[in-house]
Amino acid sequence: MVRRGHHFVLLLLLLALAFAPNPVEPLTGVTDVQALRALKESVDPVTITPTSFLYSWDFNVDPCDSSGSFLGVLCSFPLDNSSSRVIAIGLDDAGYDGFLSPLIGNLTELVTIDLTRNKFRGPLPESIVNLRQLTKLLISENLFTGQIPDGITKLKLLQEADLSYNHFSGNVPAKIAVLRSLNRLILSNNALSGRLPDMSGLWQLSALDVSSNNLYGNIPRLPLNLKTLLMSHNVFSGHISPVKHLQKLLVLDVSDNRMSGRVLRQVLTLSSLVRLNVSRNHFTAMDPIDFPGIETHLQSLDANDNQLRGHLPGSLAGLENLTSLDLSHNYLSGSIPMEYGAKLGRPWKYLYLNDNFLQGNLPPQLAAGGEDGIRGSLANNCLRCSTTVRLCRGGQRPHAVCAAQRRRW
Repeated sequence: MVRRGHHFVLLLLLLALAFAPNPVEPLTGVTDVQALRALKESVDPVTITPTSFLYSWDFNVDPCDSSGSFLGVLCSFPLDNSSSRVIAIGLDDAGYDGFLSPLIGNLTELVTIDLTRNKFRGPLPESIVNLRQLTKLLISENLFTGQIPDGITKLKLLQEADLSYNHFSGNVPAKIAVLRSLNRLILSNNALSGRLPDMSGLWQLSALDVSSNNLYGNIPRLPLNLKTLLMSHNVFSGHISPVKHLQKLLVLDVSDNRMSGRVLRQVLTLSSLVRLNVSRNHFTAMDPIDFPGIETHLQSLDANDNQLRGHLPGSLAGLENLTSLDLSHNYLSGSIPMEYGAKLGRPWKYLYLNDNFLQGNLPPQLAAGGEDGIRGSLANNCLRCSTTVRLCRGGQRPHAVCAAQRRRW
């Protein structure tokens, strides 16, 4: 009986083991979990509010099997028995204040990282060189400091990099042009300095924004597929000629630099260009435009606060799509072309010619008060311009100033 009872107990144990659930293997790779944990632990817990994404990161459950936890984390789910990997991190703009842990480099399958509009600070870890699958690096509007790591040039699949509105300093990586998949490069509103490297190799790049930095030197060679080029608020010098080959360009802003020479005809007549801003530079002339056979889409031209001399270019009235023209704060002289009057309101909506040395009578359309729907100014010139005309309000220069300027010419 004892032996039979012993066999019965043993049978029960075997049955219990047979039907007991197998231990559940974690879905997420161990190194990925470590990286996520380090990311959360590097953030000041005071800034992790109950409604924020990071608050939902509960490491008592698996990140890739979280049933509503781990907001902002996307995982892959392999068909074989291999571990799930984190492929995207997109945090909300909750104002997280912290550092980006070097363990971010563990996430070697990461495709997207988006930390936009938070308060991450300190340097961008060199370990990002391990993120060889990364296509989007979106860290704008944070407090990152230090140099942009040269390792970023190893991320050959990178398509979009937005590092704007941080405190990055130093040079733009010299080998940035090896990122042949790059479509958007946004580095504006930092403290970057030095010369901009040759970027002609970025043949897929459609948007480049380096505005509001401390970059200097000539405009380098640029990729031909650019549609948006923003270089304002730097210390660029030299001529605008490198831009004349960018036939797909829609928006060009080189304002507030130290560029000089002529605003070239080839730039003014770029076939796709819609907005051109060359204001607050040292340009001395604007080429006349020979229109036969040239079709342009230019809607806005801003060349204020330069050193433009000579007469107003009458050929600008031939730009069929132009609605806004600002040539104020220059040294332009002579009369206002009659063609300008014909364009007021049809389609010109903005006309700023103030603070020049224009003289003579107004076009008949202006003198007759035909300025309804027009914003602008003709003040501070040498015109015969009654203050009953709204655009003339503010008065003209004293006669002695106008006469002295004419003698200089």
